[in-house]
Amino acid sequence: MRMKFSRISSALLVLICHFITSGKLREVEGCTIYITNKCPFPIWPATAPNTGYPVLANGGFYLPPGRIHRIGAPGDWSGRIWARTGCNFDEPINHKPACETGDCDGKLECEGTIGLPPVTLVEMTIQYDKRQPSFYDVSVVDGYNLPVSVTNKPASSKCLIGGCSRNLKDICPLELQVINDAGQVMACKSACLAFNRDSFCCRNKYGSPDKCKPSVYSSLFKRACPSYVTYAFDTPSPVVSCSSDEFVITFCPDKWGTEHSSA
Repeated sequence: MRMKFSRISSALLVLICHFITSGKLREVEGCTIYITNKCPFPIWPATAPNTGYPVLANGGFYLPPGRIHRIGAPGDWSGRIWARTGCNFDEPINHKPACETGDCDGKLECEGTIGLPPVTLVEMTIQYDKRQPSFYDVSVVDGYNLPVSVTNKPASSKCLIGGCSRNLKDICPLELQVINDAGQVMACKSACLAFNRDSFCCRNKYGSPDKCKPSVYSSLFKRACPSYVTYAFDTPSPVVSCSSDEFVITFCPDKWGTEHSSA
């Protein structure tokens, strides 16, 4: 009996060591994130964790129009999610981005690399394991490439970040536009990204809410996408706090998703 117990213990120890060395224990799923593509063109969603958290879904994947991709996430996770557009991973890169927007060093699987702005960012801090509400927002502080909505599941109006009332690419000022080779507006920079001025970036002597106020550019973004964070000290705060173990992120959730793409 003692020998049998010893064999079982040894086998269990080997199994535990395997999970530890493969990183599986750290990636135990506590929550589910559903990524939905309602755009009429393919997108390449990507994820990048904050320091100390694991990479989800290898950092990126392909998602055709009308499809949903399920991501398993720890019950304690913090990071960002975005969508890349106009990607081509088949041709030699030659130091050129593989995607027209949101590129991460030309790789399909970003593996934690942050996407190249301007890009619409979903920022999440999941705290389900801590039995505390999770926090999330949609940020265009560094610019915009696609509309996106976020909610919990089952959906609650208190947990919803809606899409945009207008397509920002249609109303993007010339000085903020990102144009592709076909002459299409693929993204809209923020004023901070475009001009790198302290007053737009809310830094140095403008690094406080009483000093950094909405600009004509962030106000334009706010009118088009009222649920989004449009500059560093956006008030009232668009951050949503909800308790859930399932979240739904939808790209192109509204009629502005019918915009054209070269993808």
